[in-house]
Amino acid sequence: QVQLVESGGGLVQAGGSLRLSCAASGRIFSVNTMGWYRQAPGKQRELVAVLSSGGSTNYAESAKGRFAISRDNAKNTVYLQMNSLKPEDTAVYYCRHDERPGSIWYSYWGQGTQVTVSS
Repeated sequence: QVQLVESGGGLVQAGGSLRLSCAASGRIFSVNTMGWYRQAPGKQRELVAVLSSGGSTNYAESAKGRFAISRDNAKNTVYLQMNSLKPEDTAVYYCRHDERPGSIWYSYWGQGTQVTVSS
């Protein structure tokens, strides 16, 4: 089992910045992917950015150029630096950890952290 604890959400004005953190604990397989997803009211949860333990990244188009994902493998922590925030970035942001110790993928979710961007 893997536990994820997110932090760093809050209220910010448009154009501002926030940095989200997600710390994983428990029995963690070294080859994994950690990332951020978000869900706005009335919308489906969507990918924001993911980063594998090998360094591969994938960003949503809306995040490219404004958000940067990074990780500290020694601390099992992933970060999301969000700059030039827009009101449409308002959502609950969830951390996700994926790993495949054998032939099956396992996914774990954090509890979510609210990000609100005011205009």
